[in-house]
Amino acid sequence: MWSVPESSTDREDWPVSPPPPWPAAVRATLWWHRSTPDAAQFGPGGTTLPFTLAMMVDYLESPVGPYREILASPVLRPGVIPSMAVPFIAVDSEPSVHGGRTHWHLPKVLAEFAGDVTRTFSATGESWKVTTTASPRGPELPIAGGLTFAQPLDGGGLLRATAKLRGRFRYARVEVQAGGPTLDRWLRAGTHHGIVITRGRMSTGPGR
Repeated sequence: MWSVPESSTDREDWPVSPPPPWPAAVRATLWWHRSTPDAAQFGPGGTTLPFTLAMMVDYLESPVGPYREILASPVLRPGVIPSMAVPFIAVDSEPSVHGGRTHWHLPKVLAEFAGDVTRTFSATGESWKVTTTASPRGPELPIAGGLTFAQPLDGGGLLRATAKLRGRFRYARVEVQAGGPTLDRWLRAGTHHGIVITRGRMSTGPGR
């Protein structure tokens, strides 16, 4: 499965999860920045857009129960709506690991999380750690849209899926600290533009 070292595992015996769609109630912090010079080598190859998109998500309820997640795309795939290619994603739910790897070809691994996802939050894996501090500014506004994933398949081609979201958000400045075998080369430390999803309903559809 396509991934960076931070999202690699030899384990295969994950608890089975239900098939998509996966509806969920969420809170989250998202941020973005121009990709670092090294980011392309950790992306999917081919034509890409030099922007990195990352997020911390607190799933308050889902088909596998509450869990938390971090994910990031070093570069974006071009299109009418640019899509994420995610080599790094971690959660604190074993059934969610199964779901990511089985249903969406997302290389989920286990991690530990602490804090408030819309304020100060941390994710820690075996060899890496990411901490975010979000400073929301301005009014709370409605949001409706979606995120598309385009994951490289081992035999060639792509598996695409869309997560649709409706809720409320605020603009934020997000301070990021990141360390790991590759993360500090493409997930840029510092303060970036972002948003916090103060409350939302999301549904991730099947991969195709």
